[in-house]
Amino acid sequence: MSSETENTDSTNDDGGSDGGHCSTPDSDGEVAEEIAIVSFSRKMETAEEIKAEIGDRYEAIEILEYHGDVFEEHWGEYDCFIGLMASGIAMRKTAHLLDDKWEDPAICVVDEELTWAIPITGGHHGANQVAQDLATMGAVPAMTTASEAAGKQGVESRAKAMDTHVVNGDSTVKTNLAVLDDNLGPVARLEGPRAVLVGDDVTVLKRNKNDGIVLGTGSVSGASKNSFLAAWEAALEETDYDFSDVEFVGTATRKEDEEGLLEAAQELDLGVVAFDKETLLAHEGPTPSKSKELIGWPGVSEASAIAGGAEQELVLEKIGYENEVTVAIGR
Repeated sequence: MSSETENTDSTNDDGGSDGGHCSTPDSDGEVAEEIAIVSFSRKMETAEEIKAEIGDRYEAIEILEYHGDVFEEHWGEYDCFIGLMASGIAMRKTAHLLDDKWEDPAICVVDEELTWAIPITGGHHGANQVAQDLATMGAVPAMTTASEAAGKQGVESRAKAMDTHVVNGDSTVKTNLAVLDDNLGPVARLEGPRAVLVGDDVTVLKRNKNDGIVLGTGSVSGASKNSFLAAWEAALEETDYDFSDVEFVGTATRKEDEEGLLEAAQELDLGVVAFDKETLLAHEGPTPSKSKELIGWPGVSEASAIAGGAEQELVLEKIGYENEVTVAIGR
């Protein structure tokens, strides 16, 4: 069986560290699902504000009152700690507990005034995600991972966007260095049953589910978040699927920075996968597109829906919304 490629044309992660532990779809080390806010008693009001503002974005969020052994007592119970304290305190109280980036909880510290949100461990394993959520409360996410600094998307971030998880964690050291050097190339899709022999510089991403769908999406420049949300909802209403079935949103690299698209995807906690022109041309949909004649790109919505789906087939051909957003659904 031939392989196809999926390309997220922006790449993001640092060289990583050790850890060869297999991830699982429910707790894959790439997202934070269960959070603990660790706070001094005098800062409890701020802790409650954080919980109220971002609590619904996680499966569980709890508040723990700080004492000298609080991190050690609860180590392994949460995906990420939000330390409402000075970074030095969190570092001193957790340094001896750190062992493996794939299993250690992430840590993000934030000051009482919510000025800075600083991931100090596990940036690509939940802390950066939490820092971005705290940014909605006004905090500046001070992320220091190499990939963010370079404006790229590494394999762990790419795995999250594609609703997959990393099987062989050790490989990310080399593949993320390749990301920084722009040498990684596209993600190859291999459909089974088949056996694959890889080296330690190949990261294997396993899909979290095999029956999900992809929202292939195109738009005019400047389309609003609400237009994307309404368009996706309208498309899903034409099928037997709903948002819980969506693996990710597919689009073109020339559309990957659309603010409305990214805001809509973030609101629904969906990843966005951007396909390059070559990949989309290889998966062109049945509906004629003016963009093919004008700029050489096929219709984005159908091509990205086909390219992104496990079966690479359309469930719903392109529909338009308010002359702003087009949506097709693939699987």
